[in-house]
Amino acid sequence: NPGEATTARLIARRFRVQTRTEQGELFPAWRYHAIFTNTRLHTVAAEKQHRLRAGTIEQVFADLNDSALAHFPSGQFHANQAWLTLAALTHNLLRTLGALASAVHARARTATIRRQLITVPARITRTARRLTLRLPRHWPWRDSWHGLFTATAQPPPAF
Repeated sequence: NPGEATTARLIARRFRVQTRTEQGELFPAWRYHAIFTNTRLHTVAAEKQHRLRAGTIEQVFADLNDSALAHFPSGQFHANQAWLTLAALTHNLLRTLGALASAVHARARTATIRRQLITVPARITRTARRLTLRLPRHWPWRDSWHGLFTATAQPPPAF
């Protein structure tokens, strides 16, 4: 709006595309990447921060395409809506579980979290009317799974 101060800025990064062949280069070619930001960082730092975040978005898309969005799109609107809702819920829950489990799983892909923490190679045993989950003795993700379990479920009260 006229008369109002704008606190955001547009940063345009230009980089040269190498088009050199055996015959040489006819003319220099450039590509431009625009960033609109409202951070108070210097130009170089703001552009670097933007590039780091771009990798995160690509990882989220890759995770979603590896899971529920593999069924997307179908020919029916309501099926697409259901798959998209399930994909968003599942992704958010798995990322939260990974962050609660360990620092390694906080940065892991959702397929890794499913393989290492959700599909647990355990046995359920019953002794004296009490269910017990028996994890493998030398399972490499035992501590991460136990940390996740204690963060999400309170242990049963002792009798």
